[in-house]
Amino acid sequence: MTDREKLHTQLSKYRTPYEEESRFIPDFLDLLKDDNAFVRERLAGHFTASTWIVNANRTHTLLTLHRKLGRWLQLGGHADGDENLPRVAMKEATEESGLLSLRLVEAEIFDIDKHIIPERKGVPQHYHYDVRFLIEADLDEPLVLSNESISLAWITFDSVQDLIGHNPSILRMLEKTSRSEITI
Repeated sequence: MTDREKLHTQLSKYRTPYEEESRFIPDFLDLLKDDNAFVRERLAGHFTASTWIVNANRTHTLLTLHRKLGRWLQLGGHADGDENLPRVAMKEATEESGLLSLRLVEAEIFDIDKHIIPERKGVPQHYHYDVRFLIEADLDEPLVLSNESISLAWITFDSVQDLIGHNPSILRMLEKTSRSEITI
């Protein structure tokens, strides 16, 4: 089974109690039909992969103050042709944090979000179809700031909303993690 077929199966089976997230599923499945779904040159929108990085005790999440967007977000990025989104997510997390202790909790989808990216430097406004994966990392390992970030920090779950304001997709991942029974 190809990576694209695996993603199709996962998305087809994906269930969430969050109505807005459920509404994204048909759009993600439609995008999978496009040969260019995994390349950023598809300007109508394309797949991205990101990570919700937490410590093993589920008290902190790792967020980045994104240089281009100027907002606190989860780590992640473009697939750039790679249809294996768990691998893309791990690669992006490693590049953007410098962490070596990253561990994919499971290769199943943790969250999905379709969001608009504003026009910037000649690239028109477009959608990111973001597939997110839950990752654990060691809270005590030193962080390495990449050129994609202004800042990078472990944030206590209690402080996330104060830092990010109203970002429904991050608050949804936070709620999922807080309710999660998944542990090492």
